[in-house]
Order: sequence, then structure tokens, then C-alpha cells
Amino acid sequence: MMNTTQMNAMQAFYEFFEHCVGNWSTERTYHYLTHQEVERSHTEFNIRPLVPDQKAKVLSDNSYPPEQNLDPLPGFHLAFETVSEHGEKVGHALNMLFVTQREEEGALVGDYLRDRAYEESKPMIAQFRFTPETRELLMTTTYTRIISVDSIMLVNPSLRIRRILNYHRPAAGEPLRNVALAGFGVEQKVASV
Repeated sequence: MMNTTQMNAMQAFYEFFEHCVGNWSTERTYHYLTHQEVERSHTEFNIRPLVPDQKAKVLSDNSYPPEQNLDPLPGFHLAFETVSEHGEKVGHALNMLFVTQREEEGALVGDYLRDRAYEESKPMIAQFRFTPETRELLMTTTYTRIISVDSIMLVNPSLRIRRILNYHRPAAGEPLRNVALAGFGVEQKVASV
């Protein structure tokens, strides 16, 4: 049975995602530290909730144990198109699901599942940490060569601040030190769904 703090944290978690549903416009700056380059880009993206069958498929795609009740699991379809300042266009679409495991020091911690990851186009299980007080969702994904730490802070229902740090993957047991890419973005909601 959940205590009041856990219930409040879960309520904040659900509200965070409710505000994320819709169409967003993003201006980002990427700093490639491996070759000292700065790139600006513009992204338009759409987030909509998944239905239970889609949630079940994300679990299955990741060989994750099935859940009896999928309703409480926040799940979303994300589609986006990015245009760099050089005119290069990139599009991507994926389904994602958040499975809360526990509470640690007031934050919710769990698994972040995708049917297609960004760096490697395959199903991927990552970790997330949601801090209700700051409304920050921190997602950490371990890829073959990098570890990506992605932060989304919901400032208000129509403004999010994004921070992406990609580290060269260290040897097992070693801390994250060498940043390959640092990205920063301002995301503004243009329409609710």
C-alpha cells in the first residue's frame, strides 16, 4: 500500500505526462566535444498516449514481464522531425513506456522502455528518475559506445527545458567522465491533443 508521499509523487508523475501530450516546437543547440563543433536545430514533435495493446507490445518487444494492469503505466507514441541549421532532416517515431519500480528519497525510479531507441534502432530498456519537486524526468540509456543522460524539466504546462549529455561509455564500474555531446533545448507546446 502506498503512503501519502508516494501517492503525491505518482500524481505529479501522471500530471507531468498529461502536460507532455500534444504538439511541441523545439530549438536546440548541440555541442560536439569530440570535434569542437556547435550545431543548432529545430524540431517539431507530437506526443500521444498509447492504448493498452500498444503498451503490451512495448513490454513484449523488450522481453519484459507482462503487467496485469497496463492502465497505470504512462505510455506514449513520439514522432518528430528535426531540421539542422545546415538543412539536414531527420525523422523518428517510437513507442515508450515507463514502469515505476520504487521510490528513492522522494523520487520515483524505474524502467524506461522503447520499441526503437535513438542511437541504436532496436528495443531498449533504460532507467528513469522522476523528481516531483523540480518536475524533472531524468532518463539514462546505456548504448554500445555511449551512455546518454537526458533531462526534461517541465517549467509549466507549455514549456520544457531539455538537457542531453552523451558520455563515452566507460569501463565497467568506472564513473561517467568524458562527454562526447552536450545538448540544450527550449521546448514550447504549440497545441494540445
